[in-house]
Amino acid sequence: MPHDAARRHYLPDAYGNRVVNVLLVGCGGNGAQMLMGLASLDAAMRAISSRSLHVTVVDDDTVSEANLGRQPFYRCDIGTSKARTLTERINIAHGLNWRAVHGRAPVDIGLDAIDLLITCVDTAAARRAIGGAMVAGRSCPRYWLDLGNRATDGQFLIGCPNPSAGGTPGRLPTVLEYFPELADESIAEDDAPSCSVAEALERQSLFVNRVVASHALALLFDLLGRGSIGHAGAFINLASGQVLPIPLPPSSIPGGPEA
Repeated sequence: MPHDAARRHYLPDAYGNRVVNVLLVGCGGNGAQMLMGLASLDAAMRAISSRSLHVTVVDDDTVSEANLGRQPFYRCDIGTSKARTLTERINIAHGLNWRAVHGRAPVDIGLDAIDLLITCVDTAAARRAIGGAMVAGRSCPRYWLDLGNRATDGQFLIGCPNPSAGGTPGRLPTVLEYFPELADESIAEDDAPSCSVAEALERQSLFVNRVVASHALALLFDLLGRGSIGHAGAFINLASGQVLPIPLPPSSIPGGPEA
């Protein structure tokens, strides 16, 4: 077996028997699917470990007709807050007390209080702003999981944004480090909303968000539920049916927990 095949990243001991605080930014295509899956992940973690999740969802968008079908909303949800609608539905169904913020950023939540930041945003500018907030505020979550997609392909990547960790063993590069081209502000971005379900399906495949989110959730289950991961993310192409894992960096510790 190649040496890289045995390389794993281990969840720090600090995540022992406690609640894992999650901040989910974006409750649209990928974000809504992630939120629904996080409820299942929470139930699984409670069953197999002493850990659980507390999720805060942030999004300033409302449900439109174009969201129906590709996102887990119903016609009766049109005009309501995406974050509040899905969070309330999950809280009622699972007996949870997760929080929804209808806005761009939770002004009363410090990133240093967040164990896992999940970003499901549409633009590179939004990712740059989030990365800049970490540097400016000198506070970082332990993990940053980013999801993105185009019409029929997408990717997810988990990293450790704390710059003080440097190149220490076990630190995973963030999305901004792995894709330095995101820093290029001259690249044009198309984040215009679709006006109908048909137009939305022309822009993105019906199930691309669900597939990308499912793979990302499986990675979180391995990390938070089972304690380690063997890859940092993946590129997924629905048109070709291919999934290409993103390997862990060489600094990850093979065969044992972090020192």
